Amino acid sequence: MNHTHCLAPSRRSVGDQRLVPSSYGRLFPELRHFSADEAFLFALGRAGGLCDCQSDPDEDASLGREAAGWPFFGQFVAHDITADRSALRHHVDPRELQNARSPRLNLECLYGDGPIGHPFLFQRQDPARLLLGTGGHDVQRNVDGTAIIGDPRNDSHLFMSQMHLAFARAHNWFVDTARAHGVEENKVFEVASRELRWHYQAAVTREFLPRLLGQDLTRLILAGDRQVYRPDDVAFIPLEFADAAYRYGHSQIRHRYQVNKSSAPVPLFPDLIGFRPIAEAHRVDWGMLFDLPGRAPAQRAKKIDGRLVRSLIALPAEVTGTVEVEEFHSLAVRDLERGENVGLPSGEAVAGALGERALTHDEIGTADVGWHGETPLWYYILRESDVREEGNRLGPVGGRLVGEVLIGLLTHDDTSVLHAPADWQPHATLAELLTLDLAVRE
Repeated sequence: MNHTHCLAPSRRSVGDQRLVPSSYGRLFPELRHFSADEAFLFALGRAGGLCDCQSDPDEDASLGREAAGWPFFGQFVAHDITADRSALRHHVDPRELQNARSPRLNLECLYGDGPIGHPFLFQRQDPARLLLGTGGHDVQRNVDGTAIIGDPRNDSHLFMSQMHLAFARAHNWFVDTARAHGVEENKVFEVASRELRWHYQAAVTREFLPRLLGQDLTRLILAGDRQVYRPDDVAFIPLEFADAAYRYGHSQIRHRYQVNKSSAPVPLFPDLIGFRPIAEAHRVDWGMLFDLPGRAPAQRAKKIDGRLVRSLIALPAEVTGTVEVEEFHSLAVRDLERGENVGLPSGEAVAGALGERALTHDEIGTADVGWHGETPLWYYILRESDVREEGNRLGPVGGRLVGEVLIGLLTHDDTSVLHAPADWQPHATLAELLTLDLAVRE
């Protein structure tokens, strides 16, 4: 899931790639931009449209095989590698935006510029350790309840801020581990942050991507089979990835979540909206969202099928702000508008460029709203997952785009886990990392 609170810009031509921050680019600049009238985008994405689940999406038939926490980890990764383009919701020309995030999976969203550059993220008496909120069950916040963290998007909802907190606690655990192994004090932060980054990156390559793409495609891309994402000197985030393929997770969000064993299942929005302090009673039990040894299976994510649950089709005003057009309360409409406004090609065009057989009109289903043209890339990738993989993982187009970009970013970064010593191995899965025994000094 990516940026549920980043809104679509006003409709305008953005064929010129200079209209986006310089860390963004295109994989298929030669392909014609998809274009559709707004009435079609609304019919597809509005409440009651094709993207609206309408029926109870928590029924077994709507749920996939993966645990419910994985799309939130995907959102965490998205915030780590992409700049915050939320200023677009205020109709700011993207040329005015600065590159607020380097395109690397390096936990910059957690560390900012480190103890020297962003000292307010760290403990004054022990600057190797990240600051936590009072009591340790929430991130640190100011007197208004606003999170003081490296990326404010990580406070958009409960699961995001609690995952940010879990990574902060894991960093502090690695600090204690480094000291216990006799690491020199002036190198403790460097060693601890490197260990956490490598564990995080290993979770991406060994757990997240195999679940999302399949083992075979993940192995191929890790072995160097990158067909379209081959940056030269400077890595970049492709618009086809950021504004279409990597928004697959919106379709995986359940209607209701049980946060811990003592809580009742509730919708993500508005019940679990962020930007406010978290009570101890609402602390997330990650065993409810990820499968852990010795625990009952976690809740499952919804299938990737092109349909979104009501809490995303009808986003509350706290997320969208005041909007004049009712349809802009729908995250599906926002995703469709975003792709239109940055001039993405159609799903069929990208499938052709990758040598994949395109879905038929019947498989996509947009004829039901009177549309017989090509398909917005975002919606195509969701429908491809449903048709080709029964909604349990991305299809060949979506999988190729997501896998090549994330693995490409790691390959391009000579400090990443893909360039770690051959004998380095993680000693915790992602679920174990989030639930480390943290009975240590906080």
